[in-house]
Amino acid sequence: MRPARTTDATEVARLYDVCVRTGAAGGDATDLYANPLLLPEVYLGAYLALEPGLAFVLADDDDRAVGYVVGAADTREFAARCEREWWPALRERFPLGSAEPGSADEKLVALIHTPGSMPEAVLDRYPAHLHVDLLPEGQGGGNGRRLLETLFDALRARGVTALHLGVDTSNTQAVGFYEHLGFRLALPDTDWLYGIDL
Repeated sequence: MRPARTTDATEVARLYDVCVRTGAAGGDATDLYANPLLLPEVYLGAYLALEPGLAFVLADDDDRAVGYVVGAADTREFAARCEREWWPALRERFPLGSAEPGSADEKLVALIHTPGSMPEAVLDRYPAHLHVDLLPEGQGGGNGRRLLETLFDALRARGVTALHLGVDTSNTQAVGFYEHLGFRLALPDTDWLYGIDL
């Protein structure tokens, strides 16, 4: 377990690869996207660029990332920064209409142009959020828990008291993992959004 080397192009490329290889409800999404950069640009890149102090890596014996956790201490502030510092360049690189109609790529391009937002009630109660991904070779042995606890400690050091995350409900292993750690549904009528007190 170590901090991510967010200015190292080789490590960033490796983390992008981990994102793609875990991007289908925990499985490999490589064949789902014509452009393999879209998924990590939407779900990972901004964290490495804008919140590097909240990016941690699980590395193998060769010091190559096999998993990561990234987070934002203040979701509202992070979204505002993305709007100023992350999305504009991506909107130029991936204009609306640039992906095959009806494709997975088109859905991600739409997200670049119209990012989603969390309900205010969730942000009031759970202001921080995270993303975590582990390749199969990094799973087990408590590695996921250690990654999250490393991020939790970093968030607590910043005065953060609670966070949320979204989970693909078809990834029942992930849902069980989060519930075992103490995450609970953040809203009574939403089955994919979980929160935890730190």
